[in-house]
Amino acid sequence: MEFLQTINLTLGNFIFFCAIILLASFVRGFSGFGFSASSVSLLSFMLPPVEIVPIILLLEVIASFFMIPSIWNKINWKFVLFLMFGVIIGTPAGVKLLTILEPKIMHLVISITVMTFAILLLKGYKNKSLNHNLSKFFVGTIAGAANGFGTLAGLPIALYFLIIAVEPAVIRASIAALFFFTDSYALVLTYLNGVLEISFLFRTLPLIFLVPIGVFLGTKLFKGSSKENYKKYVLYFLIVISIFGLLKSLI
Repeated sequence: MEFLQTINLTLGNFIFFCAIILLASFVRGFSGFGFSASSVSLLSFMLPPVEIVPIILLLEVIASFFMIPSIWNKINWKFVLFLMFGVIIGTPAGVKLLTILEPKIMHLVISITVMTFAILLLKGYKNKSLNHNLSKFFVGTIAGAANGFGTLAGLPIALYFLIIAVEPAVIRASIAALFFFTDSYALVLTYLNGVLEISFLFRTLPLIFLVPIGVFLGTKLFKGSSKENYKKYVLYFLIVISIFGLLKSLI
């Protein structure tokens, strides 16, 4: 097929790509994050991160756009603002790392860190004293670096929100709003660093139609879940994604 030749994928790989994006959109609709973590971890078995990241950044922006009607009244703009300052500073470093460092090393570090915190949280670890502007800025900076390198900003931010015991609806809304701005910013940086290519945009076009479907289904599930179930689902999801990251790092 001429289209598959244009995007440089086999039919089997294209179907796998679509299935992963639909799953990732569902996760994003439910939790407000996780789109990048799930898609990058799984798609990295098929493509190098430098080819995946620009596609996922663009789809993340689209996913946030489709979530706006259901999240607007729950967004904590103070959280978003201070985290965004940190992300703006950290993202250029992450994008630079994407072009010069071995991806397996960074995936290994991120996966181990996320798994450790997720297990601590499952055991009930909380620290509301970390709910201050300096912590938000610091977490935002770390998240920005992770976003530039592997579009993984949602993991440290979600863990931070759960540690300081933010309400699930506020977590979901604030992260989704934050990503609309930060992923647009990271997308511009990938272009300026020569990472974004036209072929990546062709790969993205057919996937755009899957995003609102997954987001809609995930949103429906979120509305029917309890606060405890939300936390449990999010933490187990983080652990599973970390395991995929570890496997990818060690293969």
